[in-house]
Amino acid sequence: MRLLAANTGSYPKIGDSPEKQKHREAYARWEKGELTDEEFENIQREVIKEVIEEQVKAGLDMVTDGQIRWIDPISHFTKNLKNCELDGLLRYFDTNFYFRQPVVRDKPVIIEPVARAEYLFAKRISPVTLKQVITGPYTLARLSINKAGVDFHTMVRWFAEVVAQEVHALSRLGRCFIQIDEPAILKHPEDLSIFEEAIHEVCTEKRRSKIYLYTYFGDASPFLEAFEKLPVNGVGFDFTYSPKLPDLIKKHGFEKEAIGLGMIDGRNTRLENSRELLPVLRKVLSGVEADILYLNPSCGLEFLPREVAFQKLKRTVEIRDFIRKKLL
Repeated sequence: MRLLAANTGSYPKIGDSPEKQKHREAYARWEKGELTDEEFENIQREVIKEVIEEQVKAGLDMVTDGQIRWIDPISHFTKNLKNCELDGLLRYFDTNFYFRQPVVRDKPVIIEPVARAEYLFAKRISPVTLKQVITGPYTLARLSINKAGVDFHTMVRWFAEVVAQEVHALSRLGRCFIQIDEPAILKHPEDLSIFEEAIHEVCTEKRRSKIYLYTYFGDASPFLEAFEKLPVNGVGFDFTYSPKLPDLIKKHGFEKEAIGLGMIDGRNTRLENSRELLPVLRKVLSGVEADILYLNPSCGLEFLPREVAFQKLKRTVEIRDFIRKKLL
C-alpha cells in the first residue's frame, strides 16, 4: 500500500502579488474584447504553468492543471454543446461561488471534447503524474434546466454519453488518470440507480485509463456500499462532511484499487495537524484494501487564497510523510 499526496482539482487563479493578478486582468480585458481568444489562451497557459510548478514545489505526487480555464464546473462542459445554452447564475452548492446554469432543449451533442486539449498541454509541462478532472453526468444533469420535455433519467443518460465521449478522447491517448466529480448525488440518494447506470456508461470508455469517482459537499457514508460496487478504479471521499465515515470503513471495510482521503479541508484556512489526523487515518487504514491511498484536499482549493492553498498542499505532503513513518 502506497500513500501519495495529490491535489483534488482546482487551484486559485489569483494571488496577492501583482504578478499573480494577470488572469483576472486578462479575463476582464478579454470580456471587453480588448484581448483575442488566442491572447487570452496564452495568459491562461502561463498561469497553468505557474500553478503546476507550485503544486510540484509543494511536493505533490499527483497534480492537476488547477482548472484554470474553467469559469465554473458546469458551464465549462456544457457551453459548447449543441442544444444547450447558458442561463443565469446559480449558487454552487453551499459555497460562495456561482455557475452558469445550462438550459437543455434537446439531446446535447458534443462538438469537440473539452478535456483532451487541456490534458495534452498540462501533461507536457508537468514533471509528475497529472490527473484530469471532468464533471460527472449526474451532476451536469441535476444542475441543468430541462426544457427538452424528457424525464430526468433521460437527461442523465444524455449527459453520460457526453462524458463518455470525453473519457474516450482521453483514453485514446494512453493510460490517463481521470477523475469524475459527482457532488450532486450525495444530495439525492433516491437517484442512486440512475447514477450507477451513468457511471457504468462512462466507464465503458476507460480502456487502460484509471477512473476515480470523487464526491464532496455532503456525507458519503450512506453510499459506501454502492460506491464500492461501481466499476471505477478508485473513490475519493470528503471526510470533512462525513464524520461517521472512518468508523464505517473500519467496521465494514472498503475494497478499491485506489482511495482518495479528503482529510485536508479545502474550504478552511486552518492548517491541519499531523497528530490530530493520526487516529482518523489509523481507523481508515485498518479497513481499506487498496494499492494506493491519495491524501488530498476535501475538494478543490479555489475557495482559499492562493498563498493558503499552497500552504495546504505543503501540509498535505508533511502529513503524508508523517503517516508513512507512523502507520505504513
